Amino acid sequence: MAEDHYAQLHAAFRWQVPEDFNIAEACCGRWARDTPKATAIYFDSESGCRAQYSFAQLQRAANRLSNALLNQGVRRGHRVAIVLPQRFETAVAHIAIQQIGAVAMPLSMLFGAEALEYRLQDSGTVLAIAACEALAALREVKARCPALRRVLVVGDSPVQGDELPWMEALQAEEARFKPVATKHSDPAILIYTSGTTGAPKGALIPQRALVGNLSGFIASQDWFGFDPFDATRPSDAVFWSPADWAWTGGLMDALLPTLYFGRPIVAWQGRFSAAKAFELMSTYGVTHSFLFPTALKAMMKAEPRPKRHALKLRALMSAGEAVGDAVFAWCRDALGVPVNEMFGQTEMNYVVGNCQALWPARPGSMGRAYPGHRVAVIDDAGRECAQGEIGEVAVHARDRHGVPDPVFFLGYWNNEAATQAKFSGTPGDSWCRTGDLARQDADGTLWYEGRADDVFKSAGYRIGPGEIENCLLKHPAVANAAVVPKPDAERGALVKAYVVLAEGQAGDAALVEALQAHVKARLAPYEYPKEIEFIEALPMTTTGKVQRRVLRLQEEQRAASGRAVA
Repeated sequence: MAEDHYAQLHAAFRWQVPEDFNIAEACCGRWARDTPKATAIYFDSESGCRAQYSFAQLQRAANRLSNALLNQGVRRGHRVAIVLPQRFETAVAHIAIQQIGAVAMPLSMLFGAEALEYRLQDSGTVLAIAACEALAALREVKARCPALRRVLVVGDSPVQGDELPWMEALQAEEARFKPVATKHSDPAILIYTSGTTGAPKGALIPQRALVGNLSGFIASQDWFGFDPFDATRPSDAVFWSPADWAWTGGLMDALLPTLYFGRPIVAWQGRFSAAKAFELMSTYGVTHSFLFPTALKAMMKAEPRPKRHALKLRALMSAGEAVGDAVFAWCRDALGVPVNEMFGQTEMNYVVGNCQALWPARPGSMGRAYPGHRVAVIDDAGRECAQGEIGEVAVHARDRHGVPDPVFFLGYWNNEAATQAKFSGTPGDSWCRTGDLARQDADGTLWYEGRADDVFKSAGYRIGPGEIENCLLKHPAVANAAVVPKPDAERGALVKAYVVLAEGQAGDAALVEALQAHVKARLAPYEYPKEIEFIEALPMTTTGKVQRRVLRLQEEQRAASGRAVA
């Protein structure tokens, strides 16, 4: 068991955030000058295409794209959508956008037209960089997004209208570019979170948030290979995660921190499978990884003897849902690498977790606050709860030394009321609520107790019921709907919809299929309800709000008794 260095680490830790800071310079520019030939990206794909890109190549491509963006009218503060999978061009886009002081807005390739339209409209996005696979949905909504002037198309697809091929745009530009200077407080990234009710909210992330993620990143990766102060450590670290770079987990927990430390990351453009995971880790000598519990469960079932793959894996982080004792033991005993669980949110990411190299992990726990973050369990009034008492996990805007924590978002895009509601007091000097319930031990270890609101996770995806309910309500057969999690051993939870039918409608199997197809066509595939139950009326409060908690409890009771709906 590891010695417990937790108290010393926290006491000694101090944030060092330069006044002038830019993600592009930190993650690419300095390495392109100092170690230009070092590998930045290993690219692999289902089509069999493979490539290797250096930091110098990444920088030159980003310079060309920065020039192209300026020539297309993109300016400082403008929002630029990135609708791309894991590939070299995705990294190029992020570096290029930061170099001109614009705001990157990553969007999932899984989003349907309706999900894309809302985010593009709400953010006022002026330009989108998109894979050809996403073109159909973008073309469907572009006319209803007046700010969106141009789409840069990555991949082999005929362009039309205001679309411009990626290669054509870059080849017309110089490979030299002088980046703008940005402050650490300047906006850098806009990521839309799943809302508990109503529309998703855009969390505006500053440049400094990357710095705020680093203590958790290197801790969750057991410091080994990512310690900037220890030259004796080997420098052959290679990172890979199946986490989508369009989400906080893939972008802020994998791509950007890996590049920040000048290490290569594997970009896999393809579907996840246990066999492919072992193949990628073996082929590229992956030493560090972030794997969702669902991915680890699939790997555990598929491979009882993972060491036969001659893996070089040294450290492993997992997040999204609880790992569980079985997976924890498999990672430790069969894989030979203890897993560090991590907890965070888009608004303040990488704040709680484990580092088994420096303090002992307790299986089943969320872990403890990472260095530089002040975390507590609070009650409804914003007071810290007593030891063992269940309350809401909260992160203070200032660390234990009274210094502002750089991990925090700037606020919700055009939604000051929601920003204020996220904090227990004044934003910037109070507790920021996570919406997750937990209890805390004497040593600061947190134990998860569930959600304080109605957001839930299915197979690692964060599901906001409001967007799905809104989509269902647009179908003529639906009068009202409520979405809740249904317990599921494999995915943690399934998306289930309770539907009140419009007058004259019949709730049969054909309608279930029609409603599922309706949601699939408009939102992400993981959001469609795997099960639909038709009921006379939804449970409501006296003020007219749907009581999802009642329906959630009903599903939990059914699961406990083993009773299914006929």
